[in-house]
Amino acid sequence: MPAIKNALLRYRIIDRAIRNEYNPFPSKRDLRQLCEDEIFGSSDGTHICDSTIEKDLFAMRMEHDAPIAYSKKERGYLYLDKNFSMDDVPLTQKDINAIKAASTILHQFKNTSLFSQYEFAIQKILDRAISSSKSNLKNEEQLIQFESLPTVRGNENLELLLDAIKNKKVVQFSYFNYSKEEKSIRRVHPYLLKEYRNRWYLTGKSELRSKVITFGLDRIYDPIVLEQKYIIDAGFSPDNYFKHSIGITVYNELPNEIIIEANPILSKYLESQPIHHSQNIKEIKTDGTHIFSYYLLITYELKMILLGFGKDCKIISPLTLKSQLLKDLKEQVKNYNN
Repeated sequence: MPAIKNALLRYRIIDRAIRNEYNPFPSKRDLRQLCEDEIFGSSDGTHICDSTIEKDLFAMRMEHDAPIAYSKKERGYLYLDKNFSMDDVPLTQKDINAIKAASTILHQFKNTSLFSQYEFAIQKILDRAISSSKSNLKNEEQLIQFESLPTVRGNENLELLLDAIKNKKVVQFSYFNYSKEEKSIRRVHPYLLKEYRNRWYLTGKSELRSKVITFGLDRIYDPIVLEQKYIIDAGFSPDNYFKHSIGITVYNELPNEIIIEANPILSKYLESQPIHHSQNIKEIKTDGTHIFSYYLLITYELKMILLGFGKDCKIISPLTLKSQLLKDLKEQVKNYNN
């Protein structure tokens, strides 16, 4: 946790402790233990020392005009102004700008049922933060343009599915199969909601196939939450399930070492924004060409990304991936020649 954020949290904890009418005049030790307990869940002094609390008290006096005093009689701290509260300290312009930026980012989810329920609360916080400001949020929103796609169907079920995951309840729905062009009833133990490229997916264990599968929310119809409870498979981990995948496809096999050669321009893009956390630079050639390696499953999404790099990228290994992409490229050329 950043030091500045830690300090702000401690200020709030100290403020509450000094204003606590049921336990007035907290000592330096009391304040340290309260901060330790609330922030780190311990009180052994390994994270916060007495000097940190002394600096916090000084900063609260100097930066926030907190009327903190020490009572020798009570051996603890108090506010000379009993009405003072850190809750009444106005936000700085930097704080206001941060809230505006966060509000603008959340605004892109305004048509999503899961997030729309918080719109009023967010606006309420924002109104309070800029009540003394003449700035116009609407004008500032025009300075940031997000990727915008038509609303995808199925997003209206996000809240229902999230509640099912939290309560570990089985869900039942009709699922549309693109290949067969028909719907079938599925009963699923929902584990995880995942977003990929502006689309939402549900990952869970299918009772029909007795395995973990990922379902597109745009193909889920008439979902209902059943009263039946489920137990998550011990072998499932949200952090590890998609660890070796790009996108939402997962196979029950070991990942491959993918090695590609990227020209100097593409290399700069990949360095600045890796396509996967396993990305590693194996070699940099004199002309600026980079050799990158990844540990990934060979999925449809991976192939689409590599094909999208076009002539700027060459597959070195494995040969199976190279053969698959070569076959796809030949089919693509054939489509253009027809």
